[in-house]
Amino acid sequence: MTTAATPPPAAAGLRGVVVGDTRISYVDGERGQLIYRGIDIHDLARASTFEEVAYLLWFEALPSRESLEAFRADLARRRALPDPVVHILGEVPKTATPMDVLRTAVSAIALFDPHAKETTPEANLEKAKRLTAVFPTILASFYRLSQGKEPLAPRSELSTASNFLYMFHGSEPDPQAARLLDAALVLHADHGMNASTFAAIVTAATLADMYAAVTSAVATLKGPLHGGANEGVITNLIEIGDPSKMDSWVAQKLAKHEKIMGFGHAVYKTNDPRAIDLKKIAKEAGERAGATRWVDMTELMERTVWDQKKLYANVDLYSASVYYTLGIPPPYFTPVFAMSRIAGWCAHLIEQYANNKLIRPGENYVGPRNVKYVPIGDRTTDILV
Repeated sequence: MTTAATPPPAAAGLRGVVVGDTRISYVDGERGQLIYRGIDIHDLARASTFEEVAYLLWFEALPSRESLEAFRADLARRRALPDPVVHILGEVPKTATPMDVLRTAVSAIALFDPHAKETTPEANLEKAKRLTAVFPTILASFYRLSQGKEPLAPRSELSTASNFLYMFHGSEPDPQAARLLDAALVLHADHGMNASTFAAIVTAATLADMYAAVTSAVATLKGPLHGGANEGVITNLIEIGDPSKMDSWVAQKLAKHEKIMGFGHAVYKTNDPRAIDLKKIAKEAGERAGATRWVDMTELMERTVWDQKKLYANVDLYSASVYYTLGIPPPYFTPVFAMSRIAGWCAHLIEQYANNKLIRPGENYVGPRNVKYVPIGDRTTDILV
C-alpha cells in the first residue's frame, strides 16, 4: 500500500475561497462594514424598512414612494397560505421545532405552485415575493396552533413587521414595537456568502427550483453555529440569571474552551456593524417595555467577554434580547431571522439563476491508495485500510 504525495493544504471551511461575483452585498471584515447594493447598513437600519430593503436587494435600486407602495401591496396580497398547508401545520406534533416546521412548510408550498419548476427571471421573482410574504404567516400560524388557538388572517394594510406581531400575539402592536422589529429585519436581510446562502445557491446551481433551494437554506440556518446562535444567547442569559454570576460564568466557559454564543465571527475581525445597531434597538426595546434586565445583562456579558477574551459581539448577541423583549419565545428567534433573510436568499438565487454554472468544487484525497481487493471468502476479519 502506498500513499500519494502530500496534497496542498485545503482551506478549512472554505475560508478565503471566492465562489463568484455578486452585486448584492459586501462584508468588509477588516473594517467592520456591511453594505447592501452599495448602501451602508447603518443608514438602512436608521431610515429604511424591510420592504424597501427587499426591493433594493431584488431590483438593485431604492424604490420611489409610488413603487414602494405598490411593492408593499404586492407582497401583502400574497400572505395567505394554501388551506392544505395550514392543515399540515395543525397536524405536526406541538413539540416540533419552528425551524423544522418552516422547512417543511416551504417544501409543502411548492406542491401548490403550478409554476414551481420554472426558473425564468419572471417565475423566480414571483416565487421570491410569495416566499417572503408567507414566511411570517407560517411562523405565526404554527405558533398559535401550538398554543391551541386559531391562526389569524393576515392584514394587508399592515407592514411585514407589524402584521407578523399582530398574527403572532393576536393584537396590533404599537408603532414603536413594529418599528423595532422592522429595523432588526433590515439588519438581518442579507450578509454576503454565508453558510445558508451558499447552501441555497449550491442547490439552485443544479437547476433545482427556488423552493428546493430555500429549503436547503432554512435547513442550514437552523444550526447553532449559524442562525441558531441567537437562541443560545438567551439560554445562556437565563442560565446565568444573576448579573453577579456573570464574571465567574464566563471564566468557566473560557477555561473549558467552550464557545459562548453571540461572540466572534468567521469574517469580522472587529465590531460586527449589525451588532452596533442592534444594541441600540435592544436598549430602546427594553426602555419601551419598562424591562431592561435582558439588555443590561447582554451588555454586561459583552463587557465581561471582552475583558477576559477580547472577543467582539456578533449579530446574535443583541438580537436575542430584542426578540425576547418583544415577546417572541426563544425557539422562534432563528425563524424570525429566516423571515428576514429570505429576502437576501432570494436575491442571491435570482442572481445565480441568471448566470448559472454548476458548483462542483474539488477536494484533497488524503486516504490510502493501491489497496488490494480481498474476496469475501478469503477475509478472516474486517479489512482495515
